[in-house]
Amino acid sequence: MFGQLVIGPPGSGKTTYCAGMVQFLSGFGREVAVVNLDPANDMMSYKPDINIADLITISDAMDTLKLGPNGGLVYCMEFLESNLAWLQSELAKVKGKYLLFDCPGQVELYTHNNAMRNIVAQMVAMDIRLVAVHLVDSHYCSDASKFISVLLTSLTTMLQMELPHVNVLSKCDLIQKYGKLAFNLDFYTDVLDLSYILDELKEEEEDSKYKKLNSAIVDIIQDYSLVSFVPLFVEDKESMLRVMKAVDKANCYVFGDLEDRNMQQMLSCAVGAEFEYEKIKTVQERFVDMEETESEKG
Repeated sequence: MFGQLVIGPPGSGKTTYCAGMVQFLSGFGREVAVVNLDPANDMMSYKPDINIADLITISDAMDTLKLGPNGGLVYCMEFLESNLAWLQSELAKVKGKYLLFDCPGQVELYTHNNAMRNIVAQMVAMDIRLVAVHLVDSHYCSDASKFISVLLTSLTTMLQMELPHVNVLSKCDLIQKYGKLAFNLDFYTDVLDLSYILDELKEEEEDSKYKKLNSAIVDIIQDYSLVSFVPLFVEDKESMLRVMKAVDKANCYVFGDLEDRNMQQMLSCAVGAEFEYEKIKTVQERFVDMEETESEKG
């Protein structure tokens, strides 16, 4: 079995991504099952095949144990870890289907708490070949300090989860909502020379103790040289196709005959996908260059 572990901070678009990817993959003839692992997710835009709410909800944990939202979420995931027989039984019912795991958004679960990592390890032991799809809101690119934070979080998550990993810049249609980008989009997707982004930090930050801290963080990210991003606009088929291809490459998914035939109709979208600029050209032209032109006119 193959699947995606869809993770990322709250509001990054995980549920929207899962709903869109279900429709997209189904169009290729891929049988998909969605697993909701977020006990606080009660507004799903898809019908889950497996729902953690059947085992535990965050409201139950908070009311019974008098916990806050963060503590309740951690407890729920540790409770799932202690009751993996339930999850294994549910997964057996969708055997043979491609799996999409809609996961909680609490960052601590993927940076230093071991519950999610242990749950994933057990699923890998069940011969479920997973790839972590880490969604990050693309508007963070417009703020240098936030982008550095996003890079460090992405790197920490990659090291903690120990899975094939695809980082995704989500909501690319809103990429300049909070400000104009200082560089072309490929600077952010390919994570090029980060010394340039240090110059974009606010003046008050440059004169403070955080200057050395940001410089050290940038050095760590560049030393590992692992973080890069695929831009995503869920409503754009070409964008979804590029993400799907990156994910399938990461976990070595092999297309079936039916899906292979259906894919031939869209392969033209991916011509030249090996060239870096081609990966972001559509987003650059639609949501970055367009915004620049409109601002110049104003």
